[in-house]
Amino acid sequence: MACSTAIALAICIFSLFHNIGGTLSDGGCDLSRGQWVYDPSYPYYSSTDCPFIWKEFDCQKNGRPDNEYLKYRWQPASCQTPRFSGRRFLERFRGKRILFVGDSLSMNQWQSLTCMLYKSVQAKYTINRIGGLSIFSFPAYDVSIMLSRNAFLVDTVHMRNGNVLMLDSIENGSYWRTFDVIIFNTWHWWLHTGKKQPWAFVRYGLNNAHKDMNRMAAYEKALNTWARWVDSSVDTDKTKIFFQGVSPDHVK
Repeated sequence: MACSTAIALAICIFSLFHNIGGTLSDGGCDLSRGQWVYDPSYPYYSSTDCPFIWKEFDCQKNGRPDNEYLKYRWQPASCQTPRFSGRRFLERFRGKRILFVGDSLSMNQWQSLTCMLYKSVQAKYTINRIGGLSIFSFPAYDVSIMLSRNAFLVDTVHMRNGNVLMLDSIENGSYWRTFDVIIFNTWHWWLHTGKKQPWAFVRYGLNNAHKDMNRMAAYEKALNTWARWVDSSVDTDKTKIFFQGVSPDHVK
C-alpha cells in the first residue's frame, strides 16, 4: 500500500506548510488517528505511469495478481483531507528540499511520492544518484526530493577489523539539517544477523566496543542519539522533522 501511505505522509507534510480546514495546522485534527477506507478512485498512479519506478517496487510486474490493496486511502477520524494535488504540493514547496533518510521503508515512500508527483504534473524531472544519495528534482518548481540510504541513522565507520556501528555518533547530521523537511525511519536492519549484518562491532562511548549486544538496547541508544541530535542541532522553525513508525517485515 505504498502509494496510499505516501499520500498520507504527503498530506501530513503539506498541512504543516498550508492551512487546510480542521487539520494539524490549526490544531483541529490529529492526522495520525484514523483508518484505511476503500476508495475506488485510487490509486493515483500505476507502475506503467511511472517510467523511473524501480523493479523491486513494481508489484504487478513482479507477479502480484491482485490490485485491490491499492484502493485504500487514509481517513483521519476528526477531519476531511483534500485530495492530493501534485501541482499544489509542488507550488507550496517551491524552492524547498525534502529528504527521506532510512532503510527500504524510506526508499519505498520516496519512490511512491516521486511517482505520484510525476503522474500528477507530468513536468520535466531529473534523477541522479551520488553514492547513497538519490536526487529527484522538478527544475520548473525548484523542488528536490532526496533519499539518503542510512539504515541505522547513526554512523557506521569502516575500520581495519571491520565496520563499527557507532551508537553515539551522527556525522551526517550536519548535511541533513540543511533540508526543509526530513522524514526518518530505522528498524529492520537492527535485527539482521550473520551475512546480512553490515557491521562487525557495535560501540557506545570510548573503548566500549562489543561484537554484539542486545539489539533492542542498541536500537534505543541509537534513537536517543538521534533525538538528542534533533533537539540540539535542528532549527525546527525552519526544518520539519518526521519519524516513520515500524513497517511489517517484507523480506522473505
